[in-house]
Amino acid sequence: MGVQILLLVALCAAVGLGPAGWLAGAAFAVGTWAVLTLALRRSWARGFGAANRVTLARATLVGGVTALVADSFGRHAPVAVLVALASVALVLDAVDGKVARRTGTATALGARFDMEVDAFLILVLCVFVSMSLGPWVLVIGAMRYVFVAAARFAPWLRAPLPPSTARKTVAALQGIVLVAAGADLVPRPVSAAAVGLALAALVWSFGRDVRWLWRTRRRPATAG
Repeated sequence: MGVQILLLVALCAAVGLGPAGWLAGAAFAVGTWAVLTLALRRSWARGFGAANRVTLARATLVGGVTALVADSFGRHAPVAVLVALASVALVLDAVDGKVARRTGTATALGARFDMEVDAFLILVLCVFVSMSLGPWVLVIGAMRYVFVAAARFAPWLRAPLPPSTARKTVAALQGIVLVAAGADLVPRPVSAAAVGLALAALVWSFGRDVRWLWRTRRRPATAG
């Protein structure tokens, strides 16, 4: 939480940060601390681990992105700073997994933590990009949370999925395309087309996984 506040102070000094940005950044810091504390207690983990520290650094950057996006509703966002923070967070996504494997510290908690940080970053980027391309972009950010909500009513959706390079590629594509669209370096129609293709790829990926989970679900035993 302290590091997150320091980042908010640095952003305030560098580009200015209004009340909305401070509130969003502080809420993100408190929420992350509360959820991680509860998860660590439930998992009885002896230590946090190097890989989780990398993920926590990513989460801190995502908190900065969240603050800037929240602040952008009231004034022009510092796009260069926002894109820089989001880009570093995306690059570090390829680091924490490698650290976990090399140090033998891969855990279910670490994988879930990494996944949730990714999902929230994508959601925040969708909010930012939707200001210029339209609310349909929010479908990308909402899809993961809709899937989780659906799993509460359909337990078969909670089954573990087999490793998939295609799934990882599609997930990475979302962040790259959204950052590029947020940077506003290409004409808006080009950005819209790229984000649309990313959405189509995400729908395909989720659809393929849901189909696999449905086909491999455990059917209740029949009497007789």
